[in-house]
Amino acid sequence: MAGLLSVEGLTRSFYGVHALNGAAFTVAPGSITGLIGPNGAGKTTVFNCISGVIPPETGRVTFDGTEITGWRPDQISLRGLVRTFQIARGFPKLTVFETLLLHGDKQPGEHVGNALFRPGRWMKRERELADRAREVARRLKLDHVLTNMSADLSGGQKKLLEIGRALMGRPKLILLDEPVAGVNPTLGREIAERIRELAEEGLTFLIVEHDMALVAELCDTVIVMAEGTTLVEGTFDEVTSDTRVQDAYLGRRT
Repeated sequence: MAGLLSVEGLTRSFYGVHALNGAAFTVAPGSITGLIGPNGAGKTTVFNCISGVIPPETGRVTFDGTEITGWRPDQISLRGLVRTFQIARGFPKLTVFETLLLHGDKQPGEHVGNALFRPGRWMKRERELADRAREVARRLKLDHVLTNMSADLSGGQKKLLEIGRALMGRPKLILLDEPVAGVNPTLGREIAERIRELAEEGLTFLIVEHDMALVAELCDTVIVMAEGTTLVEGTFDEVTSDTRVQDAYLGRRT
């Protein structure tokens, strides 16, 4: 099956240090793919290159049949590839409902002409987005905190709101950066369940995560990175039994 996302030979250096050194992998549509590796393996850098935060020096990123290498983050997001962040980022003075509305796609009211002369058009879309925000909140079990300030949410709820923010753009693929980091185990299991339900409906995920229990439970395929390149790919049991992976995590055995 062709990959929804294809990463080929990405390189990126910072002040002479090679953060990426030919990283390459594919993500199948409808899958939950884990991206793991020791600290400094290049996982965050590859996320940044895929999502347009920084451009790769060489290599290519293809998403849904279109090369997106070097595109701006907003262009990539509109294409259907959205990312979340390890530390939930948002607007602390907005409610959960307002935060979700802000990230809705196709907002004609953002254009001055529509705002002034076509109120019916943007008002109709506002109602549609409001309905979608309520549905997203319900799906993520955030409907009981819709009127709460986003800054007042617990750590786990903020992680769920990050996913909700991504869902408002109707993505095809979400890059999740450590979705359960710093979250209590109960909410961590809830986040995993929501991810699984969304994947069953056809949404694709690429997840960076250090919680190996979550990766083992959730991910169809696991990609291991080390020293800026792709080391091995397979099921969780396959990659964790590979001596190259053990060496990368634990140090080369003598």
